[in-house]
Amino acid sequence: MNKNQVKGSTKRVAGTIQRAVGEAVGSPKQQILGAAKQVSGTLQRKVGDAQAAAKAKRKRKASPR
Repeated sequence: MNKNQVKGSTKRVAGTIQRAVGEAVGSPKQQILGAAKQVSGTLQRKVGDAQAAAKAKRKRKASPR
């Protein structure tokens, strides 16, 4: 896993927790902030996935057969 995959996953989990806490205490602001953090984390994870796929493809292309 690369840095963006790890940070994205962490951010997504933190957003899930923040949203749940916001729901539990009745805070629409925290629910929205948590949902936004989840989306941000998901996007960052997907960027990391794309980076990892590109790196793997370069590695396969560079290795002689």
